[in-house]
Amino acid sequence: MALLAALAGESIILLGPPGVAKSMVARRLKSAFKDGRSFEYLMSRFSTPDEIFGPVSISKLKTQDKYERNTDGYLPTADVVFLDEIWKAGPAIQNTLLTVINEKRFRNGDAEIHIPLKLLVSASNELPAHGEGLEALWDRFAIRMECTNIKNEANFNAMLLDEDSEKDIMVPESLRISNEEYLSWTMQINQVTVPDRVLKIINAIRRALGNVVVGNSDERHKVYVSDRRWKNIVRLLKTSAFMHDRAEVELADILPVYHCLWQEPEEAEGVKDIVIGTLLSEFSTQFAQLKKDLEADIRVYRQHRATQKARKQIQRSDGDKKIFDSFYYHLLDHDTGNTYIFLSDYQQMRSHSKGNAGQSGVIYRDPKNPRRSIIRSYDGADTPQKSRTVSLTRDQDGIYIDGVYFKIETLAPGEKQQLADPMGEITDRNYFLEIESLADRISKRVEEVKENMLASPTDKKTLEDFAKTIYQELARMRYDVLKLEEE
Repeated sequence: MALLAALAGESIILLGPPGVAKSMVARRLKSAFKDGRSFEYLMSRFSTPDEIFGPVSISKLKTQDKYERNTDGYLPTADVVFLDEIWKAGPAIQNTLLTVINEKRFRNGDAEIHIPLKLLVSASNELPAHGEGLEALWDRFAIRMECTNIKNEANFNAMLLDEDSEKDIMVPESLRISNEEYLSWTMQINQVTVPDRVLKIINAIRRALGNVVVGNSDERHKVYVSDRRWKNIVRLLKTSAFMHDRAEVELADILPVYHCLWQEPEEAEGVKDIVIGTLLSEFSTQFAQLKKDLEADIRVYRQHRATQKARKQIQRSDGDKKIFDSFYYHLLDHDTGNTYIFLSDYQQMRSHSKGNAGQSGVIYRDPKNPRRSIIRSYDGADTPQKSRTVSLTRDQDGIYIDGVYFKIETLAPGEKQQLADPMGEITDRNYFLEIESLADRISKRVEEVKENMLASPTDKKTLEDFAKTIYQELARMRYDVLKLEEE
């Protein structure tokens, strides 16, 4: 990420305790540039501008009456700069850094000079204090990363036994980036395009930052990201595409930018989840629509099956009973005449006889017509709201509810049965094929993002876990398709 910042001409801040190799990052990055010069300084509240930007030239002050600094060997002449404990510096230093970081310019006396700065790495073990005017400087650091102690025990042991980690890396001159190459690369990065599909994702992330989960709590933050930072983020995306030999930004470049979006470390995980969720949002939307369509088709299948079954049963028996709304028989004299029973349940009900306890059923108000009560068999699952359980048996003309008999309404003399055709047509969609296609596209997107050299193993694992939840839902959907075929 520091190399990405260097090639993009942006800055990075590393937050973490002392002794976790924050300064080593800057020292190592110096080796990436041919004839690279570095500047490193530990800030304190007693640090002066002379120590950072160079001392004032006494000779020029005496002979030419010019207030000008000798900058050689100081920040204005360095390619890579490391400033430790930056928030402890005084306002004079911090205000000058605003222009240095953003515009790569330094005012020396009466002249403003362009400085060769490619990367500024800053470090601190704390966030900038509120109310001290540090927001503008904090906003200048496009990339913000937490640096902690080594967690993996094997890596920790390797660090303990490594005698070469503090030595400078010997990089062959042929592999170092010259100033000419850097300028050429800068122009090529400028030519990298950002397609609409990437802008769409950026805008979706921007909207979602209004509701960021903080840590493991129920607290939510509205995370502010300035327009300048969004501009810098697009610059980083272009640089990422260039580093991957592409002339166009792809969605795969987006994952690491969550390091650019949080304001407090506790927001980082929530922001990462937003970025990953947005990268896969199109598939989540497609899954939701596919699930909705499948549920609708299952209802249609069941209606067709119930109608066909009812017609066959009517041909065999119960042909004199009047059918209402294609699915119900009407019970006379129960609940002021507004009680109905599913005809399929009645047809499968146990016959009434002495000693027969009957079968379980429920009575509940029809959600679509509160004036109507519905009776149906009950298997112990999906209990309707405000229902009561009953015991049900039947004979040829009616049913017994908790032992009390109610007749079923029959057709009047000369009246014909009105059995409406079920609503909707049976689909010929191949849901298995659509599910497999969706799973393949999700897998392809995950693999594309994982190929990004800037995505950490932890980031890739989070992405895989997020995709895994969709795969699990797709597996459950396959089971629903099997039930549909059984219908």
